[in-house]
Parts: sequence; C-alpha cells; structure tokens
Amino acid sequence: MTSTLRRATAAAALAIATVLGAASCTVEGTPVRPGRDVGTDTGRVDTDKFERLLEECDILSAVQIGKAVGGGIAQPGFYGANCRWLVASKSGVVNVMFNWFEWGSFAQEKDTAKRLDFTTENIQVRSTAAFTARDPKRPGVCGVTAKAPSSGVYTWWVEPEGAPSGDACAAPIKLMELILSGAY
Repeated sequence: MTSTLRRATAAAALAIATVLGAASCTVEGTPVRPGRDVGTDTGRVDTDKFERLLEECDILSAVQIGKAVGGGIAQPGFYGANCRWLVASKSGVVNVMFNWFEWGSFAQEKDTAKRLDFTTENIQVRSTAAFTARDPKRPGVCGVTAKAPSSGVYTWWVEPEGAPSGDACAAPIKLMELILSGAY
C-alpha cells in the first residue's frame, strides 16, 4: 500500500468515525416549538372548531372562489399542503392558493414575508388580526394571512397571469372574509 493510499484510507476511517460518533450522541432536554413553553404543546388540533378537517381545499366552493377573484368557476389544480385553483377571468387566468397551517405562527409567517422582501401591512379581517404581503417585483400579486379561529394561520394568495385590475389585495381579502365569516 502506498503512503498516499494509506493516508486516504486513514482520513476516510477518521471521517466515518466522526460521523458515527456525532450521530450517536444524545441531546438532553425537551423539544419545544418556537414560541411555546415546555408542557404546553399537546400535539392535538382542536377539531371541534374546524369540522371539515382534512377537507381544507373544500373550505369554499369553486363558485365562491371564482366570484371572489372576478372570474368564472375555479378549477382545482392541486390539493395537498397548499390548495390551488385556476380561475378564468376577463383579464386572463388567475392563480389562487390557500393553506391552513394548524401549527403555524402569525409572527413567523410575517417574518418570512419580510425576509422574502415582501411589503407587509397590518389589517383586520372580520375583527381578526391579519396582514397583507406584496412582492414589489410583482405588483399584481397579494397574499393575506390571518390567525385561524381554532389554531394556526390561514393564507390566501392571488396572482393574476395578466395585467392586474384594481387593488391586488382585494380578492385575497374577500376570500379571507368568506372563511372567517363561516360562509363555507
């Protein structure tokens, strides 16, 4: 075995030992989500206040979504962590997205929007704390995030593919009003 090969083998063995040693260490303490105290997280979502859990994408009808963004009936595009629809309107196709993060934090969502260089504005939607998020590079796009009545946060994003008409935040605010009023 050459000296170069011996050194390479020794370096590889040392690297493997280091990785295995780090992977087998134990961390003391109790895991806690940011913003929570030890012992306050039960790991449960209060489904009594959101009867349609696991049906988040059906929270509003396709007709309600289409009407709120000024178009026809919304066509579902993807249902998963984020619910997405396409709506045909006079000015073109409008992309609509909704999510409900049951364990989401209002402050964290706002901090994320600011880190993405979005401008934010505090608003009230049906007496609920909310904020708008706008991307200065895409003035026709707006998102609205509000505290969910049971837990977490709701967010609606509306992005027209064509030139926007009017206030970009009017449609996501209208969608948020509908779910916060229980119009589903």
